[in-house]
Amino acid sequence: MSDASTPPLAGPIPEDRPVQIALVGAGNRGLTYTDWIHDHPARARLTAVADPDPRARARAAERAVGPVAAYDDWRALLAPSPTGGRIADAVMVCTQDRDHVEPVLALARAGYAILTEKPLAPTEEECRTLVTGVRETGVPFAVCHVLRYTPYTDLVKGVVDSGVLGTLTGIEHLEPVGWWHYAHSYVRGPWRRQDESSPMILAKSSHDLDWITYVTGRRIESVASFGSLAHFRPENAPEGSTDNCLTCPAGVETDCPYSARKLYYPALRRTGGQWPVSHVTDRAAGPADEAVLTEALRSGPYGRCVYRTDNDVVDNQVVAMQLTGGLTGTFTMTAFTEQTHRQTRIFGSHGWLRGDGERVTVHDFRDDSVTVHETAATGSNAADGHGGGDTVLIASFVAALATGDRSFIRSGPAESLSSHLAAFAAERSRHLGTVERVPEH
Repeated sequence: MSDASTPPLAGPIPEDRPVQIALVGAGNRGLTYTDWIHDHPARARLTAVADPDPRARARAAERAVGPVAAYDDWRALLAPSPTGGRIADAVMVCTQDRDHVEPVLALARAGYAILTEKPLAPTEEECRTLVTGVRETGVPFAVCHVLRYTPYTDLVKGVVDSGVLGTLTGIEHLEPVGWWHYAHSYVRGPWRRQDESSPMILAKSSHDLDWITYVTGRRIESVASFGSLAHFRPENAPEGSTDNCLTCPAGVETDCPYSARKLYYPALRRTGGQWPVSHVTDRAAGPADEAVLTEALRSGPYGRCVYRTDNDVVDNQVVAMQLTGGLTGTFTMTAFTEQTHRQTRIFGSHGWLRGDGERVTVHDFRDDSVTVHETAATGSNAADGHGGGDTVLIASFVAALATGDRSFIRSGPAESLSSHLAAFAAERSRHLGTVERVPEH
């Protein structure tokens, strides 16, 4: 627990200084939030970064305004700062899925406010342990359910809460992962195996289960789920293909939609060393570095044939659900789409809503009118800010600390645990062929 000189942050931060934040895990997600901190130095400052990779630490420090303490292990943040007490007001924990529980609990007990990436943890027991432990400390705590914070979500929730749809009766929600994004992150990338990350419904779609409960104001009570790894399997490899896209015969490779050549070389020419190229190599910055990219594809995981990797997470899944108040719903996650915004239909007794991430169309049955509401969507995925959700999330977290008003945090421990429990229930249902109750907490 924190000592008497460094109590947990409870009230507002003095107005004459910005919120001080440390980063644990300087990957793409962590750097997204440090970019916002860099652009708002009067509101927040990055004061420390912990990551075992010195290049990752350097990239984070480059984004800071002012000096940054750099450590190769997050445990260094538990030691008193040179002036005594903590080195920051809060810590952003942006490590891989299986590496959240220990740092979150230790840092919360040391009095740091916590912003952590989702999922909380890969098992129900660990999620409960994390949430219970954090709540006992009393520190401000937020989970990166970024979809709660987008302008589009505000629009959908505003329509639902207005009552124009009448009594809600049903919801359909689609997460179109995108064929190339799935191949990159979930066949070749860090989330390809459940034993190294977490189930797909948790790693990718806990966002969506959380979003459904947020916009409807209903809790998921029971689920039935079906899904599989349908396509990315050895038996579906094209005849004549090889283990690596760079050695695959031209006629075979050019016909494959998942070719690493098709994905990464055009991306390098378009956006340089940004995501997804940054996952393949951190040494390629533009078209002149094509040889660097080639070597990374030849020797690393991102050049592998998608039909011959060690992946095991599902590429399609459907969840049927019963929510409180009799509301029914379906959620579909599929790899086999373009990568675009989530799409939703919400049904009510007096009207229905169609949303595509950029606009919401409302059909009012009372007068047969159709109204279209537009929103300024800025992107559909992690590479382009999750439709504005990334920036609003970190801004809201900072505002909560600066003012002492925790209502700025929309995704606290109880809300996040609820969506995780629904995901675990869906996985039990998928494996057992059962209808599963979702525990309240």
